[in-house]
Amino acid sequence: MLDLIHAAGWPVWLLICTSVVGLAIIIERLLALRSARVLPPRLPSQVLEIVRQRNDDSEAIVRLAGSSPLGRVLAEVLVNKHESAQGRQIAVEDVGKDVAQQLNRYLPALATIAVVAPLMGLFGTVVGMIEIFASYTPAGGDPAQLARGISIALYNTAFGIIIAIPALIFHRYFRSRVDHFLHRMEREASALSRLLDRGAAT
Repeated sequence: MLDLIHAAGWPVWLLICTSVVGLAIIIERLLALRSARVLPPRLPSQVLEIVRQRNDDSEAIVRLAGSSPLGRVLAEVLVNKHESAQGRQIAVEDVGKDVAQQLNRYLPALATIAVVAPLMGLFGTVVGMIEIFASYTPAGGDPAQLARGISIALYNTAFGIIIAIPALIFHRYFRSRVDHFLHRMEREASALSRLLDRGAAT
């Protein structure tokens, strides 16, 4: 591995740092965007039980809001249960923006890595080409320097692509997952809001 890094030259260290950051983001988002953490499966039924038993005091709402992103959205519905349906919807949408911001955390950075990594690889290619041209002198070419320039150019191009492809794949995957979570939260919030409206009408 060290021989490979040595053959790729100093530009590869930029790519290594970028890959470490990208891997850290991917691992963090895989842990943060687990379905059980964002949308606890038993939470909607627990909230319905709170509504039925009228145990929606401030302490219960605080616990609900701190349990998960879905809990935060449903807690906002309960906080605004005496508001009109339109006012409740506005309040939930405001909280939903904060939740969406939290779920999309670091994803712009991952998208940036997917775009920048090939450019860094291209920069390494340019450095390698400079080494190649520098190997030619009026007295003749230096085969060792020529080979080094070629290895720098090729290795950096390959490293840039290898980093960019997983970063792009995981970015698309996380974005799709966040959209799914937000859609589920919207449905659960709407269902709870309709239940409160029916309860107020009876």
